[in-house]
Amino acid sequence: MAMDLNLKRDTLVRYGTLAVIGIAVVAPFLSGNLYIINVITLMLIFIIFASAWNLLAYSGQGSLGHAAFFGIGAYASTLIAAKSGISPYVTIFLGAAVAAFIGILIGLTCVRLKEWFLAMVTFGFAIIVQTITVSLLTPITGGWDGIASPRLLSPDIYGYQLIEYYSILAITIACIVFIYYVIRSRVGLAFSAIRENELEARAAGIDPVKYRLLAFALSAYLAGVAGALEIHHIGYITPEIFGVDLSFWPVTYVILGGLGTLAGPIVGTVVLTIIWDGLKLFGLTFGRYIIVGVLLILVIIFLPKGLVDIPTTIQKRWKQDTKGKNQYDLKD
Repeated sequence: MAMDLNLKRDTLVRYGTLAVIGIAVVAPFLSGNLYIINVITLMLIFIIFASAWNLLAYSGQGSLGHAAFFGIGAYASTLIAAKSGISPYVTIFLGAAVAAFIGILIGLTCVRLKEWFLAMVTFGFAIIVQTITVSLLTPITGGWDGIASPRLLSPDIYGYQLIEYYSILAITIACIVFIYYVIRSRVGLAFSAIRENELEARAAGIDPVKYRLLAFALSAYLAGVAGALEIHHIGYITPEIFGVDLSFWPVTYVILGGLGTLAGPIVGTVVLTIIWDGLKLFGLTFGRYIIVGVLLILVIIFLPKGLVDIPTTIQKRWKQDTKGKNQYDLKD
């Protein structure tokens, strides 16, 4: 029975993910509103960011400062593109490589720490990086004023908005597919084993330090890709990209959608983006923080596995109700 439920859930998730991709493909044709297209574009970028954080959590590690890698990838890509003249389509991956390298260095120093100790270290690291950016690196980064970032495409190109949108959509899909194969591979099994029971993983010949470091590097790389995409889309970068709020958004998206699942970050980002920007259209600014907070609390209490678990929860309750009704009929 449990296997049957899992198979049905996987099928629903698969078709749901395909449906989201299909909607994203036709979205620009359904609405010519540039604001909506821009919201969807940023949503795609944050799907990558949330998925990057979720991949780290999949290995049993936590981070409360992932904005550091988001921002490092953005700054590195911006500076490389501005100084060399290389297309941002290339530098986003070079900037992400810089973020991954820094991620490895951080991992080497604290990857042996437990989840929340590691999370606090990353939180402090994000603050340190922001401080260095606005002090020591001011001649390069422009301090709090920031610097211009080369756009993915020049606005002089006809239809550049659509080309940029589909480019970001393609990169998002590629990142999700990459994570899917990582999770389904031996590496993913090692991540899962370490998360569930580190002692048993060691007994099975799995080196927790090695695989946690790999998870850190992959997560930092994908976060760097997301950061670079956002900044090249916006065309400007400031140290605010290292802000605390930006580190908490992927955590919120993943917990809302479903921690440790491939579809969780996608579902959480899509749902929360719709709610967040929908409330903004109704004139709610500070009030939406309260609404989102209440929603998150309700999900944690009633759907601890996230929104992706709704079909399974409904099915279980329906079967329980049906079973109870049948037993009642038999007694009669």
